Amino acid sequence: MQHQSGFINIIGRPNVGKSTLMNALVGERMSIITNKPQTTRHRIIGILSGDDFQMVFSDTPGIVRDPSYKMHEAMNRFVNTTFEDADIMLFVTDAQERYKEDDETIAKLKKVDIPLFLVINKVDLIDEVRLVELIQWWSQQIDFTEIIPISALHKRNTDVLFRLLKKYLPEGPPFYPKDQLTDRSERFFVSEIIREKILQLYEQEIPYSCEVVVTSYKETMTKAGEPLVRIYAEIFVARKTQKSIIIGKNGFAIKKLGSEARKDLEEFTEKKVFLELHVKVKDNWRDDERLLKHFGYK
Repeated sequence: MQHQSGFINIIGRPNVGKSTLMNALVGERMSIITNKPQTTRHRIIGILSGDDFQMVFSDTPGIVRDPSYKMHEAMNRFVNTTFEDADIMLFVTDAQERYKEDDETIAKLKKVDIPLFLVINKVDLIDEVRLVELIQWWSQQIDFTEIIPISALHKRNTDVLFRLLKKYLPEGPPFYPKDQLTDRSERFFVSEIIREKILQLYEQEIPYSCEVVVTSYKETMTKAGEPLVRIYAEIFVARKTQKSIIIGKNGFAIKKLGSEARKDLEEFTEKKVFLELHVKVKDNWRDDERLLKHFGYK
């Protein structure tokens, strides 16, 4: 039986639905999703396997047009690598987004010599006339292999996208074991779940000033003989004032954060979870190359 396999890289600006799309295609919660831009900071792989195929999806951070920190520059490097190692490229834009003809991303996409899909997401938010206009505009800019309007959130046309991806998938053996879903560790997803809760519970700059590191992850048993996961995590912030906001008056805010994160962690691990959070100040960590490397921004 012929077997197909390949790397499918997903790129686009922040908040266009790249993570929602990968989660919908893989069928698992690989990437965190919020309504705030720059939610995804790292390149995350999700693996979808069948008897005769394996698709290795790569969800990347949104393209930061005006990097303010070295962290943003590192995130853009993650995006740039996707132009180098893909078998199929998915460029995701949303139905309300605007590009200029001289945009740097358009110039890069014109040089892509592999199957290149335009995925227009959130089409449930516009009418048919606007969708036709978008398709015509993009068709004039780039010679896409396929153009697929979708709603990743509502899984509209994601089945069509899947069939087209399989059509263009190269012949080859699987790259990963068929039961593997990602190349990331449990600790990574634990830190992402905690960071997602920070994005949801705190306002303005606070979520973007935080990084989460899991310092200990141990599976034990309760006295009653139930499986228990003990997780200790550190939340790094850039200034002392941010630490006080994360903790909140009388520790109320961090208690709520821990409670909300623990619920999702118990769903993720399918076990009871003991979670302990600590907040540390690392001045301007987003511009500290040594710390960025420690946090995984290589």
